[in-house]
Amino acid sequence: MVAGARGDCATAAAARRGLLALLLAISAPLWLRAEELGDGCGHIVTYTDSGTMTSKNYPGTYPNHTVCERTITVPKGKRLIVRLGDLDIESQTCASDYLLFTSSSDQYGPYCGSMTVPKELLLNTNEVTVRFESGSHISGRGFLLTYASSDHPDLITCLERANHYLKTEYSKFCPAGCRDIAGDISGNVVDGYRDTSLLCKAAIHAGIIADELGGQISVHLRKGLSRYEGILANGVLSRDGSLSDKRFLFTSNGCSTALSLEPERQIRASSCWEWISETGDQVRWSAGQARLQDQGPSWASGDRSKNHRQREWLRIDLGEKKKITGIRTTGSTQSNFNFYVKSFVMNFKDNDSKWKTYKGIGNNEEKVFQGNSNFRDPVRNNFIPPIVARYVRVIPHTWHQRIALKVELLGCQITPSNDSLVWPRTSSDTVGSTKREDETISQPIPSEEMTKGLNITTVVIPLVLLALLIAGVGTFAILRKKKKKGNPYGSAKTQKTDCWKQIKYPFARHQSAEFTISYDHEKEMTQKLDLITSDMAD
Repeated sequence: MVAGARGDCATAAAARRGLLALLLAISAPLWLRAEELGDGCGHIVTYTDSGTMTSKNYPGTYPNHTVCERTITVPKGKRLIVRLGDLDIESQTCASDYLLFTSSSDQYGPYCGSMTVPKELLLNTNEVTVRFESGSHISGRGFLLTYASSDHPDLITCLERANHYLKTEYSKFCPAGCRDIAGDISGNVVDGYRDTSLLCKAAIHAGIIADELGGQISVHLRKGLSRYEGILANGVLSRDGSLSDKRFLFTSNGCSTALSLEPERQIRASSCWEWISETGDQVRWSAGQARLQDQGPSWASGDRSKNHRQREWLRIDLGEKKKITGIRTTGSTQSNFNFYVKSFVMNFKDNDSKWKTYKGIGNNEEKVFQGNSNFRDPVRNNFIPPIVARYVRVIPHTWHQRIALKVELLGCQITPSNDSLVWPRTSSDTVGSTKREDETISQPIPSEEMTKGLNITTVVIPLVLLALLIAGVGTFAILRKKKKKGNPYGSAKTQKTDCWKQIKYPFARHQSAEFTISYDHEKEMTQKLDLITSDMAD
């Protein structure tokens, strides 16, 4: 009996050893996978000459046993500037937890613990490899860094706030990628922002820069307000704020005024919602009710289903080509009709051209704008680069219950001063890159040879056209004499077709191309910043 018990114990021990070996075999690949390069990387946004990078979970605790390794670059011929916004690594020895920068000729770090770490590194190269490694630890936020080329010595990080600076006016460069970094902002572009707000995040909210690009900002410090009103804009939620001694505003290009619209003539829609009220009155949510400044219900589409047979749209005719820098939208504005558009895309065109789709900067795909989150509060989205067109079309992408929309376009008239701007090229080895060279919208200056050719052409072309006109008149006269001898209404075969209907109603108006949604892909034309009518072709 004792021998049997010992045998059972031995069998159980062997089973436990087998189970432990099995668990180790299963966990080994997971352990190895945790140490793969990039596993410890968090938020990363890169563009041609700037970007932002964090450790995983930042500003929360970074995970154990991870590695983040990434090479960042700026254009050749430029020096790389790296600024550390935050570094919180638990280790004091840098043996297993550290941040290290390595270039082809130099090494910076490793950095960890409480050691003195430079806030800025000016490298003698345009490329550096960032390596962050972690072992076992209890706490630590990890790191946040931003970088830019030496063209931007006034680079700041995404964590800089207005109250960090004493000057009343200053200019700084914000890197790409600050929108989704944790940190609050309070206020709006009209009244200004509380001085405790993150500068670069507020600049994205105000539509001064695009998150994908970054850019230069000019800040003016002013006396504070008793209250700051928050609003959702460009994917950033600004919160209501309380009294502060100081506030700041951004210097803008001034092209952000509301463009006037005549509802009955300039706004049309794919369909409208109509219904009969309890009193027997017909209620119509027409396109003419889509102006944001008007009281009462909004425009609402006639189709309530989520699977529309065709995409609904709201079309605006500005009367002439204008520069459009943004759009403000609301839902139904009626508390008993909780309808609103949650996301949308933009189409635009000129008089006789095809509709083009506004596309994202980095991925060159249809850009989906974040819309409203309720029926009441306005939301603003800016177009960077701006749209230059006569017609624009808002196409709802997702919505709550029913498509309902009020809009206000922001922009200005086209002037020579804003008609020639440069669109920067993205490098081929950065995230969200394109393959375009720097381009300027301008007209070529004719050379002397071109001028001589034009002088000759101005004489020859009219003579050729005159000769063709005379020949055409003679041919037309001969054909007309021949036709008079036959049936004046054409052959019997022709009369049996729709040609007769067309003769009977020669001025019948056919459906305009304005009301046709086309999604055929066209070859992309040369990308330009301001004259975007030749850009982002669908």
